[in-house]
Amino acid sequence: MGFPQARGESGASGSLVRAAGVPSGGTGTLVYFGCEDCAIEAARVAGAGGRLHRDKMSIGQYGFVALAFDTEGNLFGMHSLR
Repeated sequence: MGFPQARGESGASGSLVRAAGVPSGGTGTLVYFGCEDCAIEAARVAGAGGRLHRDKMSIGQYGFVALAFDTEGNLFGMHSLR
């Protein structure tokens, strides 16, 4: 289920999704960072000590996302429109 936000408007957007390899419940909120191209940012994860969980993938009309674990094992996302 999606909670879209209009470009240029204030507020927050979000969605409820299921991700392979990530169990539901008890893991809290997954934060996505906006970027120009999530493939570029995903390529930087390993060099910064993290681990890529999922390469850039399409989420249809909403753009693209990539998922990664930081150095402490926290899962986070990157979102871009291209």
